[in-house]
Amino acid sequence: MSEKKRSKRLDYLVYLAVRILVCVIQALPFNMACGFARFLAWVVYKVDKRHRLVAFDNLRQAFPGKHTDAEIDQMVRRVYLHFCTLLIEIMFLHRKFHLHNYKRSVVLRDAGRTADLVLSGRPVLFVTGHFGNWEMAGYALAMFGVKSHAIARPIDNPYIDDYLRQFRERTGQKLLAKADDFARIEKVLAEGGVLGTLADQDAGPRGLFVDFFGRPASTHKAVALLALEHNVPILVCGMPKLDGRYEVVPMDIIYPEEYEHDPDAVRAITQRFTAGLEKLIRQAPEQYFWVHRRWKHEPPKRKKRPLAA
Repeated sequence: MSEKKRSKRLDYLVYLAVRILVCVIQALPFNMACGFARFLAWVVYKVDKRHRLVAFDNLRQAFPGKHTDAEIDQMVRRVYLHFCTLLIEIMFLHRKFHLHNYKRSVVLRDAGRTADLVLSGRPVLFVTGHFGNWEMAGYALAMFGVKSHAIARPIDNPYIDDYLRQFRERTGQKLLAKADDFARIEKVLAEGGVLGTLADQDAGPRGLFVDFFGRPASTHKAVALLALEHNVPILVCGMPKLDGRYEVVPMDIIYPEEYEHDPDAVRAITQRFTAGLEKLIRQAPEQYFWVHRRWKHEPPKRKKRPLAA
């Protein structure tokens, strides 16, 4: 069945509405805009029942027996608040965050270890999730002079996609489409480049199921396959907001040569970076995108063999 044809007129009207809203918010003082984020979080929490229930169920199963229903509900509210505030911060990012004042907003934890890896001459694969402020991470990396590429799924509305692309590439990073730019992705790694990707999305029924918060989660194998094929170290990192500032936290570095003789290297690497993301999320669970159906698919059930007569 062919995809439903999009309306260019409707897409453009939605784009105009988004641009007008962004302009209005950017005209406000930053503190007032953050106050609007709190109001917006309250509205979305009340209106968006479907995702609210998904977040509640995800948190209840991720932390079994550790929180009452009331405490989980408060955590869901904080999830909405975090991401609405994040949206406002992204709108002000180009004004409030630059090389001369980045220390007011960002702390580089274990900076030497990360710098050594990036300057080693080998390609590097930055792996993170929908946690903290992943947009600032790519923005900052390019701002510090590191030529990087980020894998991102294009937005269906082409006008909004172009608008966001201009913002994301403002400091020099380049975006690669997840489905259409595989040849360019391989070229970046073959030439020793830096590539960033989000690795916490459901990969469907044919994904590789590894443990994530005690439950099997369908995970894309591409990260491990690229690392093994191109001999690329994986830096598992996140950017949570702790004590008022974002911290770049390198959680783990995975060298593919460590799995050279492992017959199931793809699974081992996938499990390891997934475990690293889980450790990051446990530091600030309210900053993770729990409204996403991370456990949408379950591993296929094994068929029982018939008993011998």
